[in-house]
Amino acid sequence: MRLKDLREDNDLKQKEIAEYLHIKQNTYSQYENGQRQLPIDMLIKIAKYYNVSTDYILGLSNEKYLK
Repeated sequence: MRLKDLREDNDLKQKEIAEYLHIKQNTYSQYENGQRQLPIDMLIKIAKYYNVSTDYILGLSNEKYLK
């Protein structure tokens, strides 16, 4: 997954994204590090936040932005 890259490209901290998702920073960190599976509802929220496709986040596509 490309969560960390997206976050860093937007100059954001894990805490900021966690607050947006209404979860703890530690939980978000586990998503980024692959220690916890990202639930579909969180995947969708993150994709909407960054305006990218879910396939891009999951590494299934290199097409970053939605058209």
